[in-house]
Amino acid sequence: MKYPMYELIEKKKHGKVLTEDEIRDMILAYTAGEVPDYQMSAMLMAIWFKGMTDKETADLTLAMADSGDKLDLSVIKGTKLDKHSTGGIGDKTSLIVMPVLAALGVPTAKMSGRGLGFTGGTIDKLESIPGLRSEFSEEEFKDIVQKIGFIDAAQTAELAPADKLLYALRDVTATIDSIPLIASSIMSKKLAAGADRIVLDVKCGTGAFMQDVDSARELARQMIRIGDLTGRKVVAVLSDMNEPLGHAVGNRLEVMEALEVLSGGGEERLRHLCEKISTEMLQLSDQARPTPEEAGKAVREVLDSGKALELFRTYVTVAGGDVSFLDDLKPRAEYQEEVKADSDGYLVCRNASEVGLISVLLGAGRAKKGDAIDPEAGIWFHKKPGDAVTKGDVIATIHTGKQEALPEAVRRLKEVCPVRPEREAGRPVIYEILR
Repeated sequence: MKYPMYELIEKKKHGKVLTEDEIRDMILAYTAGEVPDYQMSAMLMAIWFKGMTDKETADLTLAMADSGDKLDLSVIKGTKLDKHSTGGIGDKTSLIVMPVLAALGVPTAKMSGRGLGFTGGTIDKLESIPGLRSEFSEEEFKDIVQKIGFIDAAQTAELAPADKLLYALRDVTATIDSIPLIASSIMSKKLAAGADRIVLDVKCGTGAFMQDVDSARELARQMIRIGDLTGRKVVAVLSDMNEPLGHAVGNRLEVMEALEVLSGGGEERLRHLCEKISTEMLQLSDQARPTPEEAGKAVREVLDSGKALELFRTYVTVAGGDVSFLDDLKPRAEYQEEVKADSDGYLVCRNASEVGLISVLLGAGRAKKGDAIDPEAGIWFHKKPGDAVTKGDVIATIHTGKQEALPEAVRRLKEVCPVRPEREAGRPVIYEILR
């Protein structure tokens, strides 16, 4: 290592700026196993306390992106777009947005993760379709984008390995909640995946990592600045995660709901968010319309026509999935129990993350890496926050293969989604769009 790690820690501890060479040397040495975890832990804590400049954060992002393989998508015609969500409850937007953009002639190449804890992973949702593959060679990855117009694949171990190592260390050293570290983690994977332009769905609320709009805005601005400094156009949509998005929480249930939107219907907040994200991506592409209004109209027409649905079905077939399964996609969990209102009033959601934790209890998520997922498990909400309910109305149906989990799940769901005499003020699904 060209720069002694002790000296770099000392420098950052006193709030001094690390150079590009120092950051790159540190990241490559850590990825190679030359820097012990205890020293990198000290550096992460120093960054947590002292922060990083925009240039430092961009340098860190590029060093992490360069720590492993990088996809070269130049053989694919047109501007390649990517979309990323910072994670939430019931967030199935990628399943909808990507076929919509493909139907509009916009190639989208995306790598997604698996769920951990109360946030669901897009790959787990896709793999709930029997037979569907999520891991592809680089040549297969490019070929699918060229043939169909989009792909959503599992991140490979060779893509930005420094991020994987640093994230695991941040998770056990209480340094997860550092905006420069969050921004560089997200953007390093986006840069390594080869996209030209990126739309970020930055969640804020009780079911998101960023609890308030101000924090979400600062994270979004940091990632936009990284884009500016690395030659990528980035747009950030700040969206609400104080309640689950849509009706479904759980892998196969969320695929069902995504198909509803792709068929021209869908829950209002979910569809609106998907339309706005798709519109922003369209306007960043070579297929941009003269005005945002025309772009939005084009997105709605694709959803209503069923073109995006047909592309999703084609993708399932190419990825080895059983497309006939989509024709009879219905809840199949061994145990299903209705949760009913105990009084008249209006439904509220106290804490969206608790809904996610209940879904983990049912088997829809992982408490730790390596845990098996029950694709059938989850919750379908028949009522949404703000809806008027009468005593005895079915608020939600719980789906699980664990009969013993039902009593606690029902109890906790009633606590976190109680019925109150007065309707609480609603929240917009989109707070702000930053460009």
